[in-house]
Amino acid sequence: MSRNFSLRENWRIVLLVVIVLLSAVSIFAPVGDGGGAQNDTVGNASDSATEGPTNLQFGLELSGGTRIRAPMVGMTAEDVGFNGSDPQAQTELERALTNELSLSSQDVRVRPTSQDGGTVELFNENVTQEEFARALQNQGKDVQTDDIRDGVTDKTLETAEGVLDRKVTGAGLSGGEVSISRSTTGDEAFIVVEVPNKQPEEVIDLIDDRGTVLVVAHFPVEENGTKTYRNVQLFTQEGIKDVNPANQPEGGRPGVPIILEQNAAKNFSDAMRKFGFLSEPPCTYYTNKNDSGHCLYTVSNGKVINGTITEGEIVSAASMGDLSTKMKRGNFVDDPRFRITSANLSEAQNLALDMRAGALPTTLDIDGGTSTYVQPSLAEKFKLLSLVTGLLTMLAVAGTVAYRYREPRIAVPMVVTAAAEVFILLGFSAAIGLAIDLSHIAGFIAVIGTGVDDLVIIADEILQQGDVSTNRVFRSRFRKAFWVIGAAAATTIVAMLPLAALSLGDLQGFALITIVGVLVGVLITRPAYGDVIRNLVLD
Repeated sequence: MSRNFSLRENWRIVLLVVIVLLSAVSIFAPVGDGGGAQNDTVGNASDSATEGPTNLQFGLELSGGTRIRAPMVGMTAEDVGFNGSDPQAQTELERALTNELSLSSQDVRVRPTSQDGGTVELFNENVTQEEFARALQNQGKDVQTDDIRDGVTDKTLETAEGVLDRKVTGAGLSGGEVSISRSTTGDEAFIVVEVPNKQPEEVIDLIDDRGTVLVVAHFPVEENGTKTYRNVQLFTQEGIKDVNPANQPEGGRPGVPIILEQNAAKNFSDAMRKFGFLSEPPCTYYTNKNDSGHCLYTVSNGKVINGTITEGEIVSAASMGDLSTKMKRGNFVDDPRFRITSANLSEAQNLALDMRAGALPTTLDIDGGTSTYVQPSLAEKFKLLSLVTGLLTMLAVAGTVAYRYREPRIAVPMVVTAAAEVFILLGFSAAIGLAIDLSHIAGFIAVIGTGVDDLVIIADEILQQGDVSTNRVFRSRFRKAFWVIGAAAATTIVAMLPLAALSLGDLQGFALITIVGVLVGVLITRPAYGDVIRNLVLD
């Protein structure tokens, strides 16, 4: 070009180049050992869904793996009357229901939705709707069997989604995704877990349990001259403030160092005094389980009902040790650190993962859901065909543009701009760790089509309305074209927002890429192409 390149006039082109470079960094720059933290937690190498020299992650359909889609075990009573502003009233209702139905405190959840009441959820498949309704009626609640529905509340679903997402991430399963899906009628809700490069059995082993970790006081009591044992739950994951990686000191037992929340620490310390643990009686669980003395049990996936541990597994039984001295001195509450021990390091790592991720509010009904497994060899074919389809799309677009304009200086920047848009989207995907699937590939192809369509509108508006002799004429024509593009972009985004917001499976991925692609086009690539055209016509 004869004119000197002005940074001030061509800052949009510079912005496009900078963002393309940042996308290249996102896609190709080494990110180090992404699984290091997970290795400390779970003790195995991170499974990666990234392949080749890039940081792109591929989902189930392009890398192979497992998809589990299952409802959550539970039922919900809506519009139950209670004082929604009084936490004590909610706690008393929960306690009354657990006692009447012989459940654990984990199996009942009261949630206020207004000042006058809310929902009551029950997470136990052994209780019928009739029994649930009768228990509520016995507490003075006007609830009939027809008022109770299968399923859990949206809040419980969101909590479960977050817990499972942390589990998948904490287990080092790169490319794994957890989402909420609903039936077409909206009456049923499901948790969907997708994990690339894993067999169904491995995924089910990870998500099948609630992941509860209980610390329980086990101690003898005298009843009518007879010695019996009682179990009292001291705290769960909710009382833990921080969890350090599992370790095994030289010559010591494997364990997980933790720090308790202030309230949990105080309740723990008070319970140890009340139940006689500070006199340092020994725990003989490993030599005499039937008469084990005072023990601190760590229970995985268990419950405490009426002083008895049900379900789950006792993974550790320990004496107080140095913890007793710390509590006697009164400085435990100020520095509530101690180690939860286990039988082996692998078990300790699983405990650390569960404590970090949190416990599921209820279990997944795996048998009532569906399981899909995609063979890696089939996924490789999908990936190859997706690449070929993308290349054919670009070639078809380039050929169409070249035939229409028959002028390389117009057609080449148009095709390069469209390619830059797709490259930016790939950089965006790598930056946020999006696992690319076939739905996203469809979004990329849609973005190519809409992008080139907008660029054609710009070129036609500017080039086919007569000579462009001044900046003023160019800006007028470009502004007119950009209003058309902006209106079309707004329409596309509005049309795609419901698909992106609702849990509609693959449609959500297609809508997400399309919306981001439209925004990238309107804010970055279209204005940059306008600067390119201006330089060409005003040369």
